[in-house]
Amino acid sequence: MMSNRAEILTGLKSVVIKIGSNALTRSEGGLDEGILANLCANLAELSGRGIAVTVVSSGAISTGMHRLGLQRRPQRMPMLQAAAAVGQYALMNHFSAALQPFGLHAGQILVTRTDFEDRTRYLNLRNCIDALQRSGALPIINENDAVAVDEIRFGDNDLIAAHVTNLVGADLLILLSVVDGLLDKENQVLSVVHAMDAQVASVVRREKSSRGTGGMGSKLIAAGTVKTAGRPVLIANGKTPGIVRSLIQGETTGTLIMPGGKRLAAWDRWIMTHQPRGIICVDGGAAAALRNEKSLLAKGVVGVSGSFSAGDIVEITESDTNVLGRGKIKFSSNEMAVIKGLASSQIAEALHRGKSPECVIHKDDLVIF
Repeated sequence: MMSNRAEILTGLKSVVIKIGSNALTRSEGGLDEGILANLCANLAELSGRGIAVTVVSSGAISTGMHRLGLQRRPQRMPMLQAAAAVGQYALMNHFSAALQPFGLHAGQILVTRTDFEDRTRYLNLRNCIDALQRSGALPIINENDAVAVDEIRFGDNDLIAAHVTNLVGADLLILLSVVDGLLDKENQVLSVVHAMDAQVASVVRREKSSRGTGGMGSKLIAAGTVKTAGRPVLIANGKTPGIVRSLIQGETTGTLIMPGGKRLAAWDRWIMTHQPRGIICVDGGAAAALRNEKSLLAKGVVGVSGSFSAGDIVEITESDTNVLGRGKIKFSSNEMAVIKGLASSQIAEALHRGKSPECVIHKDDLVIF
């Protein structure tokens, strides 16, 4: 175990660290300034070693609730947005004050799902993070809860942290919660996880946090996203003093999710950020071809669901339970309903076109899990 940790933590150049609401706040409400100060000291230490640090921080809504005197998390969206608006300002002030003794600035970035799925905004976000880091500032990212509605919300920062990790091509994602790692049903920490499979999912406890929107379920999804992209994930207790330093030094604490065997390219990582607009079900022959890095042909498609346009990202399945991957499709859902099962030479005639793409999804636009 230790050799695995030492190996994957050697030569880190970029790290994304996500800290949850419960880890940042006191049991009676309000920010835990001691935890925040300790975290910022660890972040400054990493930055001083030349490691590019990006922070994804929850806590705006819970901080706003405390300031507004709210005892329970609001159920209605306008009050959640109000709490976020008040709390985000306070949260950034505390980060700024805690980083100032180390000569670092806090750079606030608020995001929605659209910032990751729109290619231009995605690249602009990456450039902004890079510019902040080169300017002696720590990017501190949070969902833009003050304006986000259900259609453009992620709903929790674990998934945002995973997408940010893939966005910047970070070497490591650290998820800080208020538990010591992924816990099995006997409350024992799983020190190392090699495969994010049904067996792991079946033994991990799924309780949600009391103030946040995440929980171990969301962390499994986030960790799986980063693992698929070929990067490791560490899950640990953010209340533990010096936890970031301990993790980076390779101490056996928390849960290490080992990376997948292949590091995805930047384009593939962008495809991974999308919420699929539909599902393409393929037969066994097409599934085998996709695993051998071939393009998807209409002949291998046996089912289509959802409503999507050409250029959208869709999920590819071999059955209802076997997800193969995602890809950028060349046809709309209505067109796919017409051409599924057809040979490439029959597509143009079936769609009453003079010319048509020969494949449904090109191999360069496919990510197979």
